[in-house]
Parts: sequence; C-alpha cells; structure tokens
Amino acid sequence: MNHNKSYRKLGRRADHRKAMLKNLTISLVREEKLETTVTRAKELRKFLDRMVTLGKKGTLADRRRAFAFLRDEEAVAKLFNDLAPRYAERNGGYTRIIKTSVRRGDSAELAIIALV
Repeated sequence: MNHNKSYRKLGRRADHRKAMLKNLTISLVREEKLETTVTRAKELRKFLDRMVTLGKKGTLADRRRAFAFLRDEEAVAKLFNDLAPRYAERNGGYTRIIKTSVRRGDSAELAIIALV
C-alpha cells in the first residue's frame, strides 16, 4: 500500500531529485512538451501545476517565488506572460501525459508530457 506517501523518490538523493525536477520544469515551460519516463512525468506534473498557479495569480511576490524555484528568467517570463493567460479560466490539470513506448536500454516506460 502507498498510504501517506506524498512523493516519489525516483532513486535519487533529495538534492539531485530536486535539481532534476527543476530542470525538467524549466524544459517543459520552454518547450511545452518533452519525453521522459512515466514516473518522472507524474512527479513533474505537481511542480508545473504549482508554477502555473503562481503565474495565474500574477503578483510580484508570486513572480519572485517562481524565480526562486526555477532560477531562469526566460522561463519565468514565459510562464507569467504566455502560459498564465492561456490557463486563466482553467482550474488545474494543465498537463497531459501520454504513454509512448519502452526504453530499449532498461525497459523503462516512456511518456510524453505536454501542456494542454
């Protein structure tokens, strides 16, 4: 059973996991679509939803909170100027995960995560 487990560890230490998810979030904001494993995509969804919600609020404090997490001015600008207005009427669920194939080297399930 998976009761009271709030996140996936992804086989990494906390600092490495946090850095990896930050980088994936920045890539998804910039490209609006990327291919990764299913478990990473499911974990990434939480982070991106938080960032888009900050963008929808749009205050200076929210912009600073987003920059404190992302550390990328270009991604923060795109988040607040392009993505947040696009999802102004939507109450969550900003991403779509589509399972695609199995990676040849280690048989990991791959998926495409894209903004809706």
